[in-house]
Order: sequence, then C-alpha cells, then structure tokens
Amino acid sequence: MLLTERDDYQSTILVVDDNLQNVLVIKTILQECGDVHFSESASDALTLIPNLMPDIILLDIEMPEMSGWEMINILKQDPLLSGIPVIFITSHTGPHVEVFSLKLGGVDFITKPFDAEICRLRVGNLLRIQRQNRLIECGQKEIKHLVKQVPVLITYWDKNWKLLFSNDENNSWFAMQDVVKDERSIENVLPKELAETIRSKNQNEDDLNFSVQVSIDSVIYHYQVYQSYFTNPTKQQSCLITLVDITESKNAKQALVTEKEHLRVTLNSIGDSVIATDRDGRVTFMNPIAERMTGWRYSKAEGKSIDEVMNLRDKDTKNMVTNPIHFAIKENRSVAMGTNCELVSEDGSVHAVEDSAAPINDVSGNVIGAIIVFHDISQMMAMALKMSHLANHDQLTDLPNRILLQDRIIVACKKANSLKQKVYVTLLDIDNFKYINDSFGHQVGDDLICQVAERLKLVIPDSSTLARLGGDEFVILSSDYHMASPPSQLANKVLEAMKEPYLLDGQSHSVSVSMGISVYPDDAKDAEQIMHHADVAMYRAKQEGRNRYSYYSFDLEDAVRRRFKQEVDLRSAIVDERVLVYFQPKFELDSKKIVGAEALVRLKATNDEILFPDSFIELAEETGLIVDLGLQVLRQACLYARQILELGFEVPVSVNVAAAQFESESLEDHIALALAENNIPPHLLELEITETAIMTDATQTQAKLTKLKKLGINISIDDFGTGYSSLSYLRKFDVDVLKIDMSFVQEILLNKQDLEIVKTIILLGNSLNLKLVAEGVETQGQCDALLDIGCKVGQGYLFSKPIAFDEFLELIQNQKIH
Repeated sequence: MLLTERDDYQSTILVVDDNLQNVLVIKTILQECGDVHFSESASDALTLIPNLMPDIILLDIEMPEMSGWEMINILKQDPLLSGIPVIFITSHTGPHVEVFSLKLGGVDFITKPFDAEICRLRVGNLLRIQRQNRLIECGQKEIKHLVKQVPVLITYWDKNWKLLFSNDENNSWFAMQDVVKDERSIENVLPKELAETIRSKNQNEDDLNFSVQVSIDSVIYHYQVYQSYFTNPTKQQSCLITLVDITESKNAKQALVTEKEHLRVTLNSIGDSVIATDRDGRVTFMNPIAERMTGWRYSKAEGKSIDEVMNLRDKDTKNMVTNPIHFAIKENRSVAMGTNCELVSEDGSVHAVEDSAAPINDVSGNVIGAIIVFHDISQMMAMALKMSHLANHDQLTDLPNRILLQDRIIVACKKANSLKQKVYVTLLDIDNFKYINDSFGHQVGDDLICQVAERLKLVIPDSSTLARLGGDEFVILSSDYHMASPPSQLANKVLEAMKEPYLLDGQSHSVSVSMGISVYPDDAKDAEQIMHHADVAMYRAKQEGRNRYSYYSFDLEDAVRRRFKQEVDLRSAIVDERVLVYFQPKFELDSKKIVGAEALVRLKATNDEILFPDSFIELAEETGLIVDLGLQVLRQACLYARQILELGFEVPVSVNVAAAQFESESLEDHIALALAENNIPPHLLELEITETAIMTDATQTQAKLTKLKKLGINISIDDFGTGYSSLSYLRKFDVDVLKIDMSFVQEILLNKQDLEIVKTIILLGNSLNLKLVAEGVETQGQCDALLDIGCKVGQGYLFSKPIAFDEFLELIQNQKIH
C-alpha cells in the first residue's frame, strides 16, 4: 500500500488584506474550505508564511506599506515559497490589471464586492488541484522509492539503446564510471559481454527470459535477464530490461554438489567412527574407522541392526546398554552416550568410547534415520587423569599447588568443626631467595626450591599436607586430630633441617626460612583468613630477623594494617609530588668554606608535617618505591643546582642512589635527562652509592660505573668502611670520592681502633687519588683530629644540619662562595 496524503487533511488558507472587514467576510465564506489565517500587512505576512506554509494565499493588490504585486515578487524569488498559488483580491476589473497580475504569477482573481459562491468555487477548485498534485508527487516518490529498494537492476532504453531510466543511481551494480547523460549508451553502462548479449536478442519478440554468464575483473557472475519491448503512441520502440543477480544461487548449487563429495571424503577420512542407520536402526553407512573399531566390514554390516554391529556395555557391570541411536530416532533429538561405556568389537577387543547420536530428518522434519559418531577415549581418559594431576600439583616439585591446598584447607576446617578440634597452617618462604635467584640464575633457584621441598618432606608427618604456593613459598597443613606434637615443635624441626648448607651449582649456600603459623578457629574464621593470617605472621618473623617462626596475633594484624597505610601514604606523597629536598653542606674543615652539598629527602605529610627518612626509606626499599622516590630527588636536586648556578655560584650537589635505583637499566637515561632539562654542567652532579650496593656483582658494577662516568658526573662511595670486603675491589671501580662512615668519625676520639680505620681509609683514598669526605662531624675535636690525619672535607651538625633550599641559598650568599 502506497503512503498517500491523509483523508482528513485540512487545507491552510492565508488571507492578506489591510481591511479587517474584508478579511472577516472572506473567513466566513471559506470556513468550510479549510483553516483560514489572515494578516493585515504584506510585511507581517512574509514573516508568517515560512512557518505557516499555506496551501493558498488570497492577496489584496492595494495595501499601504507594500502592494500585493510587490509581495508576490518577493515570494516568487524564494524557491521554498514560489510554488504557493496566489489569488489576487481586487476591486479593479480592467484587463490590464489581470494581465499584469498573471504575469507576476497570480493564478486567479476574486473581485470586490465578494460573491460567496464564486469565491468558494474558485478557492475550492484550486485547493482540489493542489491536493491532486500532492497525491501525484507523493505517488511518484513512493514508486521511485520502491523501485530503488528491489534487489534487481531495472533499466529502460530507447530504440538506439540509450539509457532513459535506471534504479541504480549510484552505479553500485557494476561500478561503471559516470558518463554524461547524452552518452549513456548500453556499452557505457553495462559490462561489454552483457551489453552485446542483450543487443543480439530479437527485438520483435515481446518478452525474453534468459541467463547470461559475465566475467568482471576475472570474477564470474551469473545473471537472469528479463527483456520486454514496448511501442509508445508515437510509434517509438523502447525496451525494459530487468537484471537479477543469480550468482549466489548458482554458486550455492555448485557448492552443494561439492559439499556432498567433500562430506563423503570427510566421513571416510576423519578420525572418528561414523555409522548411519535407517529409521528401524539398520546400518546404511559405515566409515573405515567404524569398520576398524567394530570389526565389521560395511559390506557385511549393511542392513543389520545397530545393536549387532555395535556391542555396547557398561564398563563396571559389563551389562549391555541401549545404543543411543534408538533414543535419537524415537525422541527426534540428539542424544549422548552414557558415561562409563565400552565397545566390544567382533574380535573381542575392548575400547572405552564416547559418542553421540542425532536423528536424520527429511524436508518435512520427519525422522528417516539416525547417525552415530564415536571414538576411542582410552588414551584421553589417561590424559585427563594426568591433566587433573597437573592442574592440582606444582610442576617443579610435584607438591599440591594453591588450588588443591585451598580445597584441603576447606575440608580440614569442616572436619575440625564437627570434631571440635583445630587446624594449623604454617606458611614459610626462603630468606633472601630473590638474591640467590637473581645472582646465580633461575636454574639454581629452581634447584634450591626442589631441595627445600625434599627436606620438608622428610620432617613433616604423613598426615600433614605439604604444598607449594609458587615462588619460594610453601605451606604445611596440619590438624590436631592427626598431629602428635604442636606446630611449634614441627617448626623447630624445619628450622633445624634448613641448617645444613645446600650444594647449588657446585657451590655451598647457607639458607634459612621464615615461618608464620595461624590456627583455625582460634584466630581465623575460614580457609581464606587462615592463609592471610599465616602470611601476616610470616611477615613478622622476617621483621624479627628471619630464620624463625611466629604465631599470628591480632597485634600483628594491626601492625600490618599500619604498614599498609604507611605504604599508601608513601605512594600518595610520590604521586602528589610532596617530596622535599633538603641540603646538608660540605665544608672545608680548615676554612669552613662550603664546597658542596648532599641532597637529602624529606616528605611533606598531608597535615604539613615534615617526615624524616628513617620513617619511610626502609619501607620504600621494601616496596620498590625507592626508584620513583629517588628519581624525584634527582630531578629536584638538578633543578636547585641550576638555580644556584644562575646566581653565579658553582656548588656540586650529591644525590644518594639506592641499590634498586643503581640496578635500574634506566638510571643513566634519567640522569642524562635531568642534566639536559636543567642545562647544568655534569661535574656539578655527584652520585652517592653505598658500599654494599656496589658489591652485589663486581663485573656488573664496573660496567655500570663506566656508563655513568661517560655522562661526566662524579661518583662517590657512601658509608665507606662498613663493607670490608669491598677494599680489594676499590681499585677496579671508577669512582671519585670516598665518604667515611659517620660511625667511625663519631668514635674517632674515643676508640683507637676507629681512629686507625679512618687513618687507613684516608691513606687508601690518597693513594688512589680520591677525594675524602667525613660524615657526621659534630665536634671541633673531631674536626681537628680529621685535619691532623689528612681529611680536608666534612659534613655534620658542627657546621650545619640539613636545611631547606632557601636557607641553603642564603648560607651560600652570605659566605660569597664562588
């Protein structure tokens, strides 16, 4: 059904006349013709018309501001309004008025005084014409829309095969290039092959129906062509051609033939057995795999009952089971074989099988047979058992893993509830395992894990579960309805078993473990909580010095929560850039002149409290946040060094580098970027690296120091003297400064041994042409003693405590250091 204009459509009439009495008369006359609106001036009417869009305008010719003739001129210049018919209202009867009005675009006249019947007839007739025009236009649009929607190509041609019409406005059928209208011949619009075939057909026949094959860009297409000829009243012949793309249909038919052959080959080639039957369950097809598994040749099995060919029985009872093919036929649905079935072949061999049967239906949905697909799952069942073991056991140690342990803890807790007894979880991990794993390689680390597992197996009772969570973490699960001794006694046995050194890659290593013990239901309400509490207790054991065990307590939980909050606050301070840099000046001991400064980190708490390093540095190192923290200190120190330089002072600034930061691969890039961003000479930056940090791997340390020195910066060994083993490596490392640890400096006047150590460090530094800086100088006596034994530079509270940058800047300016 076409979308036509509504039957209840109400026409809109606009009357433009400056005489209100005339308007009222016309409104009374035309009230049955439509909805009448009026305007008393042409200018008001021009404002109203775009919104009202009347079907007809009755326009007075003579009006004071603008005449009707002037107004119609304006309407005709507007493409949106020019089509609205205008009837002039006039008291003139002369032909010159009518002629001029018609030339301007008026369609009729209504003369004053008004004749009601003539007025209604003229307006009514014009409105009916308007209505018919709208219906025709609407019908044309709808027909054009329908033609565009049909999935066929419709074209109309004249006798010279020039295109008159096509519903393919976008050339989407053949993607032919656009051609000008006068040159749209059939050869320019359709592919050459198709155009020649159409033109060759007999034009005397009324209707033609034929198929054609066309090659387009080396792709074959198939079309069904309907060709009809017409002769119009002027004896001119034209042709209507409808083109249907049947390529998919043709290809589908060919694909069906190919698919049938493919299916036959596939069924004979697949690794599964396939047997088809008729609706009575008699064999109609068997593939070679089915022949091998059943022991029947298809030539002998054809027509026999499926029960005779497939001897199915229950694996446990050995009783015969109904073949699922019978259920598929009876219930017209797919059916799977029951579990635990086996197939006994003709020669007596047995196969564990898994199968499913499905009905075969005709086009009406009636069951005409069924098909069963089955395969041997003997190996798969063995693999499933193996996969189940792998899913629940650690691949390295073959111990129960986290998944299996969780199940066993849940079962143990339930049993403990019923027996009113307890469950103990002991969580342990290897102390300093990361150091061994990183230093000697993952192979050595794996070997250590396996050896620890074997020792644990020897000391825990058979009634307990030993599991590996991953990494270097193990869990011992015990219940007091099995244990003959308390878990503390078992923990002591474990600690004792760990004392004997481990032989790893030909080297002897001493290894200890830390353990945490949690008890259900004393301090845990479920399996998840008992594991968490054991972890908390283990953390306490590590804090207390490692190589020990600790029981969980609620005080421990509070400590862990406090630590977690501290970690959150530390992360927040780094993210919010509440990291502050203070400076402790370095002085010439004799002249008291500033010769450098050490950048020291502080944090500004959310309550504006200044936090000192001893409250967060250790936590930063444990959590790995020390790298981000150190990077912010480096950037700020370089920024301040630049500000000092801009004031005309050259004061080297030293920045402490933690072990984790020193090991970072991006350290050199961060330093180079900080120097470049602030445009400071490299010699004004000094890195202070602790003696213990550079001793992890001498070869790697030497390579790292070489890269850093290429940047032009200075390297200082901080806290020198605390790591005695480093003395033999010192000559190999490219460093510039030794900082004498404050523990020796503070005892230099009280302890002769410390005095001798400081003398030795100074002699060593001088022999290697290194600068020396004494830390922690707090008294004039210490200062004098250092000068006496050859140390010329120091820092400490005798000279200045660490101060904010503004204070440090003021200190420099007051001393006029250049």
